[in-house]
Amino acid sequence: MTRILGAVFAGGRSRRFGSDKAVALFDGTTLIDHAIAALADQCDTVVVSGRAVAGCICVADRPAPDLGPLGGLNAALHHAVAHGYDAVVSVPCDMPILPADLVARLQAAGSTSFVTAMPVVGLWPARLADELDLHLAEGGDRSMWRWTARVAALPVTIDGLANVNTPDDLARLKR
Repeated sequence: MTRILGAVFAGGRSRRFGSDKAVALFDGTTLIDHAIAALADQCDTVVVSGRAVAGCICVADRPAPDLGPLGGLNAALHHAVAHGYDAVVSVPCDMPILPADLVARLQAAGSTSFVTAMPVVGLWPARLADELDLHLAEGGDRSMWRWTARVAALPVTIDGLANVNTPDDLARLKR
């Protein structure tokens, strides 16, 4: 049986949003709590990368803050290795609506997969932890796109995902 660690990335600065978007409300619940709840229903355990959240297992971005989603993914992969998980499913804190079968759809595509339009949403084998250390140490482009190419991750099309970058995005989602 595959043990899956869910990881919610929450280490961003929310510059485009203008305030801490992780705690912005959607349907009376914070964006980060929506993401945590969606993964909790599909994963064995959920961690939050990049910030402290009361009542949650939290991991600091690795090897340092401000590395974008790859810092959060690296922290989650190393946590997975240290605690016996086989893989990590990652999502950002600003995606309050996720499919109830997200993990199953990612797994159906292969052991390393990502959502085509949003590569921060993905399935990553824990064995990639050392490879991501190396990738980050090399410097250069820290984009999720470069990472997906490096590990030959397979794209999965999931329509209807919306992420909240601005207050207008959140207002559109509420409609």
